[in-house]
Amino acid sequence: MSPENRFKKIKRKIKMNVKDKTIVVTGGGNGLGRALVTDLLERGARVAAIDINKAALNETSELAGKHTKNLLTLVADITDRNAVENLPEQVIAKFNSVDGIINNAGIIQPFIKVNDLSYQTIDRVMNVDFYGTLHITKAFLPYLLKRSEAHIVNVSSMGGLFPVPGQGIYGAAKSAVKLLTESLQAELENTTVKVTLVFPGGIETDIKFNSGAEKNQKDNNASKKAAIQPLKPAKAAQLIINAMEKNKDRILIGTDIRMMNFIHQLSRRMAIRLINKQMKTHIPD
Repeated sequence: MSPENRFKKIKRKIKMNVKDKTIVVTGGGNGLGRALVTDLLERGARVAAIDINKAALNETSELAGKHTKNLLTLVADITDRNAVENLPEQVIAKFNSVDGIINNAGIIQPFIKVNDLSYQTIDRVMNVDFYGTLHITKAFLPYLLKRSEAHIVNVSSMGGLFPVPGQGIYGAAKSAVKLLTESLQAELENTTVKVTLVFPGGIETDIKFNSGAEKNQKDNNASKKAAIQPLKPAKAAQLIINAMEKNKDRILIGTDIRMMNFIHQLSRRMAIRLINKQMKTHIPD
């Protein structure tokens, strides 16, 4: 192994400890985002939690308890580029620096085929899931590049790896996040900014309700009957932050997505048939 390759191998192994770092988390008002915020605070990080829902952010702040002094909550619509461009200065005014961003915020679409989906819904999903991620990344990246070590975490989805019927636009948006993140990994290879791409499987959150995909929140009986249990948000958050600290390029979270990824690699057609069978109860005829 050449000295240059040996150096690169060692460099990849260096951990970025989040303690005493300032990390920005989008979608910090509920679900996985809230779990990421509380986990980071427990590890000694300073956190700027961004969400469009002020009440939800207040709940996150209450859950922070003794760590509240290290938490900044910012109400913002990540689809509004001008509003996002003002966020870095607010974070730096509070914490003097910013060392990482976790682009977690996202919504799914109603379980409707592309042919029946309104352009209003299509625009909303693309604006939140892709452009929201892009806006936050573009706004904060110049500041991250000034740090001796920094990190970007982008959360894609199972739908970003293979097609999920009834979630075609959501999948397209998350596929765009995937390719954007892989491009960033290539472009930032020789900088101090590392990039992690996350593919979560099923996580026990209210994303369907919060996205408007379901009109009413349902009990947990469906998830309890599932063959593969969805991950708890706290566990998913722990795995994501661990991957961030270890500078991992890519991580698949959950038994379901790892299993489907394996099947998809063996036979794309088989994977599509299996997903179609699983989704029949969700998609209207």
